[in-house]
Amino acid sequence: MVWWHHLRRVSAAPDHLAGENFNVSRDYWEHRYQIRDMDWEKGAPSPGLVDFLAAQADLPGGTVCIPGCGTGHDVRAFAAAGFEASGLDLAPSAIALAGEKTRAAGLTAKFHLADFLRDEPTQKYDWLFEHTLFCAIQPSERDDYVRAVRRWLKPGGIYLAVNYFDCGPDGPPWPTTRLEQLERFSPYFELLADWLPRSYPNRTGREWMFYWRMKD
Repeated sequence: MVWWHHLRRVSAAPDHLAGENFNVSRDYWEHRYQIRDMDWEKGAPSPGLVDFLAAQADLPGGTVCIPGCGTGHDVRAFAAAGFEASGLDLAPSAIALAGEKTRAAGLTAKFHLADFLRDEPTQKYDWLFEHTLFCAIQPSERDDYVRAVRRWLKPGGIYLAVNYFDCGPDGPPWPTTRLEQLERFSPYFELLADWLPRSYPNRTGREWMFYWRMKD
């Protein structure tokens, strides 16, 4: 197995989305898609994921869930690698764009409008891939996130994560650390490996990748 060692604050919500009822995980993201303020949109899948899939040509495949899939770049990377890929997002506009781009690419994948943190899965998956979703939710929701990963994965399933460490104190995104990831996930997951992945140019050296297996 080969491992790699390559080495704004976002715009404010409009008045009608501000205040104590503002849900950063739903209304906020749909608004960003509606006004096309998508500075996270890189036009390509996570480079760390691309390298992982390329180096693991003998992966058994299976079903994979990508929560917070956005326009579906990571979903399409898994689909092209032979996985039965499904993307989840809260924003209807993200799901619509993901479907359009996937059809245009000649790939097959499923996209679902769903609340990963709170919904009950219609199925459990062999794999779950995280690409900075952990840092996009409210920090107060991180316990909910860990529970959701366990809920959507099969026993013994794989949790592959690219976490954004160095993204500043004001969010979204909100930073995390390797220590926090170990403390939150080690009780329920076996860490198979972790490393500094290849990243988008503006994130080089600021992300960390984790390869976990959920304990039975």
